[in-house]
Amino acid sequence: MAGNTIKTVHDIFQSMEYGPAATPSYATAQAWLDHHSRSLGLFIDGKFVCPADRQRRPLTDSKGVEVCSTVCAVEDDISQCASSAVNGFKAWSVLSCYQRAKVLLRLVSALGQHGQCVSELCELCGASCSSSTLIRQLQYYSSWAQLRDTLITSWTPLGVVAVVVSDDCSLYSLMLKVLPALAMGNSVIIVPGLNTAPPALLLAQLFIGAGLPAGALNVLTGSDVLLCAKVAQNPSVSYVTYSGNKQDGVMLCKATAGMGVPLSVSPCIGATCPFIIFESADIDSAVDGVIETAFKKKREVHWVLCVQESIVDNVVTRLRLRMTGMKCVALHSDRDRVLVDAAIQEAQQQGAKLIQPCSVPPSGAQYPPTVLCGAAPPSPFVVCPAPGPLLPLMTFRTHTEGVTLGNHTPHGQAASIWTEDLTLALETARSLSVGSVWVNSHSVSDPCMPVSGHKDSGTCIDGGQEGLYQFLCLPSSSPPLPRSSPVSMDYSTFGTASCPAIIPDDSDPASAPKLYLQFVGGKACKSVSGCSLAVQSPGGSGVLAYCPDGGRKDVRNAVEAAIKVQPGWMKKSPSARAQSLYSLAKGLEAKRRDIAASINVQTGVSMDEAEKEVELSIARLSDWAAYCDKVQGGALPMPQSGSALSFPEALGVVGVVLPDNNPLLSMVTLLGAAIATGNAVVMVPCQKYPLPALAFIQVLQSSDLPAGLVNIITGGRDQMTVALANHSVIKAIWYWGSAEGCQYLQYTCTSPLKTLRLFCQKDEEGKDEGKESHPSFMEEMWRNAVQWKSVWIPTA
Repeated sequence: MAGNTIKTVHDIFQSMEYGPAATPSYATAQAWLDHHSRSLGLFIDGKFVCPADRQRRPLTDSKGVEVCSTVCAVEDDISQCASSAVNGFKAWSVLSCYQRAKVLLRLVSALGQHGQCVSELCELCGASCSSSTLIRQLQYYSSWAQLRDTLITSWTPLGVVAVVVSDDCSLYSLMLKVLPALAMGNSVIIVPGLNTAPPALLLAQLFIGAGLPAGALNVLTGSDVLLCAKVAQNPSVSYVTYSGNKQDGVMLCKATAGMGVPLSVSPCIGATCPFIIFESADIDSAVDGVIETAFKKKREVHWVLCVQESIVDNVVTRLRLRMTGMKCVALHSDRDRVLVDAAIQEAQQQGAKLIQPCSVPPSGAQYPPTVLCGAAPPSPFVVCPAPGPLLPLMTFRTHTEGVTLGNHTPHGQAASIWTEDLTLALETARSLSVGSVWVNSHSVSDPCMPVSGHKDSGTCIDGGQEGLYQFLCLPSSSPPLPRSSPVSMDYSTFGTASCPAIIPDDSDPASAPKLYLQFVGGKACKSVSGCSLAVQSPGGSGVLAYCPDGGRKDVRNAVEAAIKVQPGWMKKSPSARAQSLYSLAKGLEAKRRDIAASINVQTGVSMDEAEKEVELSIARLSDWAAYCDKVQGGALPMPQSGSALSFPEALGVVGVVLPDNNPLLSMVTLLGAAIATGNAVVMVPCQKYPLPALAFIQVLQSSDLPAGLVNIITGGRDQMTVALANHSVIKAIWYWGSAEGCQYLQYTCTSPLKTLRLFCQKDEEGKDEGKESHPSFMEEMWRNAVQWKSVWIPTA
């Protein structure tokens, strides 16, 4: 029949095109918005609050039509919300684990009744998250609420937790922080992004209906992410955690620096992730996965396609076929179109060839799906792709080259591997510096899988049991940072003050103070500058010794030595690392008299006290040796068919600025935690008592630890802090020092992001990092020294 456009099954299989999408209906969500006059307020103390004199922020859909507006909270709202959260925490935390779990399970029933409204509202606002996904999260965390005191003993909730997300973050990422915080007994203040605000307000309403005490969950909306900086200033807030794009995360880190509130960042938006296809892959399935991830779904990350050279022509041919008939993809704004055009022009200038299913519109916020063949790894459009449907394609020859390409990006969020060779898949998963690896699949998420961004992709762990500990603390531990207002300081001049000059005197050379050396790359050496610092005797009456005055170049040399040896040390079996630590403990025991004498002379404590500290240090090294092979991850209980694994990995190179108290015991405690988990360390002894650490160099020299794994550099604390903070390879810094030093690290350690463990010590005060011997203390130290990786392997 003429004009008939109906296609047969044969035609559809030949073209492999997608069918027409169903027209979405938002009737239930629209009715809920109409019920609130499309003017949403704040949610404080279990009810909606809509002040009349507040500025409002409009939310529009993909077509530019206004969906609703939200209130911009001010100082009075924040104070009222914080007071409500404190009362909510008191009511929520005193409930038994069973009672808290029952509330979360009642919300599952509420979502069964109102799930359609939640799903439609998420879709309408651009924060896509299905009700079934939320139900799975609630079921998982309700079981952890039930078992908290059984499986996570000796830990208590933090108090009031602020959860912040950026405008472009999904509701799933928001609830991945809110639900575990509630399950562990905290109260939560949500500071949602523009897109997640309406669903968050709806869920808060459902929570109260399910029996959550008023004030245990509050929602504050605002004009931007800096609203959370004002929330963090409130002394009632114990912890702030952020999820979203990197730019807002950095802004929040700088705005909260010096407030004394711990902050963790999960930049889950905008990361660059490798999609690796080996020659042993099912190419048809892999190409389908490429189309689905790069062009079809709402993308939270940018993908880079890495294809083995032997199959690249086959892959490109099938990509052309699968892209036939695809239409232009909508961009967020005209500004994005300018960035996409610039990236395409740059790619063509560098010789890249384009694969596009249709012609490019002359203007407007839309662009066709585009594959950039022949991209070079260092190209800006590969490292930091434009915000559009662009997919750079690179080739590699060997497995090693494929891993190198996959690790080329500065981000470490996720990777997708395609191969039918399980051994190759597992080796590649181990070698990639990312937090999540999907084998022959992509974008698999479940709350039981820990999500831990590597490199520049985050400083905390979300999901799984590992993600619960950020919302818990040990009852015996005091807050590491005092709550205070930020200090007014010039970050550019911090750590630039020169140390006092050493002037020669006419004393007898035989009685002259001893000159110590530092330890870099397995060798005792002077500082690069050749300068020294005077070490005062306990009473401050004279010079006890001289130690090197290290600086930026010394840190550079130490990190260069550390990064050469750390990958090999990390790959050693846990039992091999344990034997090295036992050997180190044995070496310390052999030198115990000399080390105890250095503690006695340096600190002024009695010889008995010094020998006791050495004895505790030997025992602590043995503890860490025993810990090496005891916690190694395992299989995860995924609801889908397949296998999921999680295992801890070393952070990399860790910088440690040691505390003043118990100089030897503190050093071996932190040293043992770092190297037992596979890290290398650059340690800065306390400026007040450096001699026990320098005497410990004798023990390191006689041990079988690889040269460069442990480096000890002396110098001014502030000067060394600046050198550690500004080195891009150092992944984590554990710092004991001044409030100004803590604030400097919080402000500057944002590019790349560093995991910070900060303690403010004043004169003789400060936590004794080492005397604590509770098992939970050791577990906390161990968790600070690792990052987690999840691997998902599907089955038929």
